[in-house]
Amino acid sequence: MTFRGNAPLDPSQVEDQRGRGGYGGGMGGPVVVGGGGLGIIILIIALLLGVNPLSDVGETSPSIDGAPSVQDCQTGADANKRDDCRIVGFVDSVQKYWTDEFARRGDTYLPAKTVLFTDAIQGACGLAETAMGPFYCPEDQKVYLDISFFTDLTEQFGAKGGPFAQGYVVAHEYGHHVQDLLGTLSSSQSGNAGSIRIELQADCFAGVWARHAADTGYLEAPTDAEIAQALDAAASVGDDRIQQQTQGRVQPEQWTHGSSAQRQQWFKTGYQTGDMDRCDTSHV
Repeated sequence: MTFRGNAPLDPSQVEDQRGRGGYGGGMGGPVVVGGGGLGIIILIIALLLGVNPLSDVGETSPSIDGAPSVQDCQTGADANKRDDCRIVGFVDSVQKYWTDEFARRGDTYLPAKTVLFTDAIQGACGLAETAMGPFYCPEDQKVYLDISFFTDLTEQFGAKGGPFAQGYVVAHEYGHHVQDLLGTLSSSQSGNAGSIRIELQADCFAGVWARHAADTGYLEAPTDAEIAQALDAAASVGDDRIQQQTQGRVQPEQWTHGSSAQRQQWFKTGYQTGDMDRCDTSHV
């Protein structure tokens, strides 16, 4: 994914907590969205159940003086060079799109920050840990992400990776924030079937953003190869693929995020139509 070199980035939308240890916030219950199916294998059972088994994990490493910070991320050229700046760029682009789309519909989009962390961090939904994968916490309306997850995505799940795979992950989590603002996040997430509908709609919202990514001013229009990166990432975190890889059999009754085919289908629906109204997963 190519960022426009002179596009100004806004790093204030990302909280850089990498290497700083515990994060201030309430000890709320583990109500997280999007972590299951996007985490690494070691915690796959917990992820599929949507719980956080890490409430007793100790503190993370102390802060590292002189480490790179997202405050250094100022332009699209920086996003083309560094993973953390690329996340800033994706966050900026995704939120620019939803700000404009909500305004077009006569509504107001409330921005949500992304928290970059290392190993583990305390947030309003409990302790976030790298192995949970990226997730959205509705309690503080923030996205939590350890950049090392993208290495896990390729090494643990066999995804091909690539910059736009990262963009898909970021856009998916912000899809949950959109659901939260619309009031559909909590009302639709009852039982496994409800969870699947929520996750597939977030995939569709990610596709909608991808369709309009170039319109936000941060990115060039994605190529077919870049869209393929996103589809590959979506497939790699399908419940059927994860179950087959971790337990050697597929059990649809235990799915919480949808199959690889479903996740690809709904991303494509969003991308091909560019219309969030086409992301109605209520009949899935």
